[in-house]
Amino acid sequence: MTAALGWMPKAQAQQAPPRAPVLVGAQVHGSFIIAHTPAIKHLAVSHPTGFEVNVQRQTNGSQPWHAWYRYPRVGVAFTYYDYHNPTLGRSYAAGIYLSKAVWRRARQEVHARLGSGLAYFPQGFDAATNHRNTIISSRFNAIIQLRAEYDVALTSHWGALLALGLNHYSNGATTKPNFGINLPTVSVGLNYHGQRPWRPLSPPAPGPDPADLGRTRVSLSATAGLKQHGESDPRRYLVNSITVSASRRVGRKSTLTAGVEGFLDRSLTAQLRDTARTTDRLPDVRKAGLYLGHELLFGRFAFVSHLGVYLYNPYKSNNFYYERLGLKYQITEHLFSSLDLKVHRGSADVIECRLGVRL
Repeated sequence: MTAALGWMPKAQAQQAPPRAPVLVGAQVHGSFIIAHTPAIKHLAVSHPTGFEVNVQRQTNGSQPWHAWYRYPRVGVAFTYYDYHNPTLGRSYAAGIYLSKAVWRRARQEVHARLGSGLAYFPQGFDAATNHRNTIISSRFNAIIQLRAEYDVALTSHWGALLALGLNHYSNGATTKPNFGINLPTVSVGLNYHGQRPWRPLSPPAPGPDPADLGRTRVSLSATAGLKQHGESDPRRYLVNSITVSASRRVGRKSTLTAGVEGFLDRSLTAQLRDTARTTDRLPDVRKAGLYLGHELLFGRFAFVSHLGVYLYNPYKSNNFYYERLGLKYQITEHLFSSLDLKVHRGSADVIECRLGVRL
């Protein structure tokens, strides 16, 4: 009855986690485009400018991983850029991020921020009307943001911000050309802190170890992605893979994993038919690989990184090794999904949508 009326005993109320304060920020950006390949030198001549608005919530200990990472902030941001170049035009992006304090005092803070999201470019590559845009070929692109931020208090709630960052835009070779944009950025702005300084009401308790610590799990998963093999062919080809892996949680934050997988990239078949002198006895485009990986855990989410080598690779369309970066979500105890970017020597190969089961 008392719980239904919203009242709880004093001892029980003291166990509730502190209310999570909110931070609201706005910044302006100054940037330049890195000419990481000669094919984009004609576009790396302007100095893009933009702005960002964001909202962050301070984690408060309601989940065990909050204390394990020393209470990071979780934020959402909207970012706008004007590239001051009629070929590139403008971009609009929205994403989520984690911001972790690496140094904190009552009036000063230094944070490291990592985020990802989706960006929209109204002016993509078009062979007839915008053929000079060799950087961005599709209107929708993924964005990855890295940033170091310094915040100094002006009043009890307002703070001035200075930040250095890197923004990367790419569509993961879904369409071509896709050299992507790398924007080193200097930002200045203002933050409004709902509570400053923020501290947990009590020192974080270590808490019990995760139930699956030291346990080995076996997983089976499959992926699907779309890929264009060249600018002259507008079609997008299906790319599939299947993976059998074993994983072992070795700490509160980390899982180590290893697996074998097979790949079928249908764009390679189209590429062979376009370049081979004869279509008789074309090499097998199927590939098989072995990888080792790590998962950095944040509750149900995990940041995935893999390094693999091809064991079966008759058609040498790429290097002998590959990398993978992704974001994984554990839907249930046994079902998971992830969005991964497969890379060959720093060049995007395909964006993979993965669904799997864990035994």
